[in-house]
Order: sequence, then C-alpha cells, then structure tokens
Amino acid sequence: MSTSPAYPVVSPGDQGSAELDGPVDVKTAARFLGVSASLVYAYVERKQIPHFRMMGRAIRFRLSELQAWRQQFHVNGGIE
Repeated sequence: MSTSPAYPVVSPGDQGSAELDGPVDVKTAARFLGVSASLVYAYVERKQIPHFRMMGRAIRFRLSELQAWRQQFHVNGGIE
C-alpha cells in the first residue's frame, strides 16, 4: 500500500503548475522544505522566506515560491 505525500512532487518543469499556487500552511511548507515547523516560523519572523498572511495571523505559503526560494541554496557539488 503506497501513500501519496502531503505535498506534490515537484519537477523543474512544473513551476507554473496550478497545484503549486494554492496556499499551504506552515506544517506543509516545512515538510516540503525538509525542515522543522519552528525553523519555518523563524524564517517568517526574520522575513527570510516568501509568505503571506490570511485573515490576520494565519501564515500561508505558495509551493511554487518556496521551490524558487529553495533553489537559490542549491550547490552543484558534482565532480567533473
């Protein structure tokens, strides 16, 4: 029995996909990034991660923006 992940699997060609533009909560964003929710809250507090607030305090993210943000930390460590 296989279960699907709580977030969509993202390939480089999927950046414009509609499923990546829906708002997700902190827990889903943390799973997508592979970090803890407390670290995501710290990034939000320091305004280091793209986010928006819905109805006051609810923090939401777009997976497409998180994917682009995550990509800036990619290091090519391959041997040539």
